[in-house]
Amino acid sequence: MSETAETRGDERIELIAADTNNDGKADLWAIDTDGDGVADVYQFDHSGDGTVDTTIVDLNQDSTPDQIIDGDGGLPPA
Repeated sequence: MSETAETRGDERIELIAADTNNDGKADLWAIDTDGDGVADVYQFDHSGDGTVDTTIVDLNQDSTPDQIIDGDGGLPPA
């Protein structure tokens, strides 16, 4: 069970869902949780199994991580 991420809001608006290793599955997500159009959560699937391995939260949206979580942080991709 991974730690729960503290976010700016309760929404999950995927601004980017990218397939960086060309396997046909998303492995990078940039997420807006408060509806302002700016990402405040970034998620990565390093292992290629389709699940989030690392979640980075930037509460202040200043490009400095406020929280780095092993796992999806309670915010699984849709």
